[in-house]
Amino acid sequence: MKITYIGHAGFKIEDDVIAFFDPWLSAPTSKMKIDDINKCDFVFVSHDHGDHGLDEGIEIAKKTNATFVSIFELANVASEKGVKNTLGMNIGGTYKLGNTEIIMTRAFHSSSIGAPIGFIVKFASHTIYHPGDTGLFGDMKLLGDVYKPDIALLPIGSTFTMGPKEAAIATKLLGVKHVIPMHYNTFPVIEKDPNEFMKYVEKESPNTKAHILNPGDTIEI
Repeated sequence: MKITYIGHAGFKIEDDVIAFFDPWLSAPTSKMKIDDINKCDFVFVSHDHGDHGLDEGIEIAKKTNATFVSIFELANVASEKGVKNTLGMNIGGTYKLGNTEIIMTRAFHSSSIGAPIGFIVKFASHTIYHPGDTGLFGDMKLLGDVYKPDIALLPIGSTFTMGPKEAAIATKLLGVKHVIPMHYNTFPVIEKDPNEFMKYVEKESPNTKAHILNPGDTIEI
């Protein structure tokens, strides 16, 4: 599996399918643009705040004929804006499309349309948890026990989400093998040192490997 950090909360996943999570390509940190994307199978959007790529996600889905996945109400918005393939879900639901299994999880945050959510997605080689924007919550342990994600993409910017310490505790609760911090240093209000997060992970979850990526970086797991 190849994981490319777009920046902020955005990622491109290349496995048996190609997927984008919260593709805010107009972010000040993003090196990727719509014109760079010619193939995509899934677009996952966690909520409708402008820094999570709802508009770009809709455009990617229209351009590539990808399936747009989100909370039911946002999937309807995407459909109304011309996306042919949408999958509207709700919290706690599971849906399998081809070989890709999608579980929609709750997120402790806010939104204007529908509810903020996260995703656990079972790809061919790994299971990824992208929680969207969220604070720490105890049921992360339940998510780890039931769905067994092995990679987590966790916000560490605080102010609007978990901070480094809380995200390290989330890493422990989830029991993942790999964790990548996100949603930090895009704006002054969420400036954080990812190395601080790495130190907390070493303490809270020593068997987890933390990977710090700069926007545009790709790793293979």
